[in-house]
Amino acid sequence: MAQDILADLSTLNVNTPIVDIEGIRTIIPHRYEMEQLNGILKFDMEQGIIVGYKDISNNEFWVRGHIPGRPLMPGVIMLEAAAQLCTYYYKQATKDDRFLGFGGIDKVKFRGKVIPGDRLILIAKNKELRSRRAIFDTQGVVDGKLVFEGVIIGMVV
Repeated sequence: MAQDILADLSTLNVNTPIVDIEGIRTIIPHRYEMEQLNGILKFDMEQGIIVGYKDISNNEFWVRGHIPGRPLMPGVIMLEAAAQLCTYYYKQATKDDRFLGFGGIDKVKFRGKVIPGDRLILIAKNKELRSRRAIFDTQGVVDGKLVFEGVIIGMVV
């Protein structure tokens, strides 16, 4: 995957989601500590792009124990947030009610840190969309800098 950011974030109003947490909850079943999306900023099926975000607070379940005194968002949680964004895309694009779970991840690279107080912008670009599988290039961005990238494969469970 290239290091270029997949979406032009300067064209988005990052303070006004097109889908809020309540709208996300109608599509994504995760709750409580496992809710990793706060809003959707862009959903464009023609371009195959979806952009969402997660606001990182001091109340995240991992803050206390994932490096006490220097909390860092675990990479697996970043990937979970991206996977939830991919699931939102898949379910809206296909109108399929089945659960889309992890089928695999590939080419993952972590390039920066995510800490409490950050807004993690999540971007997914659809590469393949089938009835039982979806593949996305994904990225996480904080303050305009790429913090992770990877390919997420979703499989209908």
